[in-house]
Amino acid sequence: MEKSFENALNELEQIVKELESGEVELDEAINKYTEAMQLVKFCSEKLNNATKKVNEILTMDNELKEFDETEA
Repeated sequence: MEKSFENALNELEQIVKELESGEVELDEAINKYTEAMQLVKFCSEKLNNATKKVNEILTMDNELKEFDETEA
């Protein structure tokens, strides 16, 4: 089962708190940083996909088209 955006964001926030605490050993910090970057990539891809879906709107003839802000 794929991780949700919210779960990934919560994990990322926890990692950031741990790294900011300064109480993480170097090797563990490197591992946590690597994990954080993977979570950032995952969240970014989820947001990009959501943005694409939101930008699609139905036209009068029920065809999907990209949303053009200048027409709104």
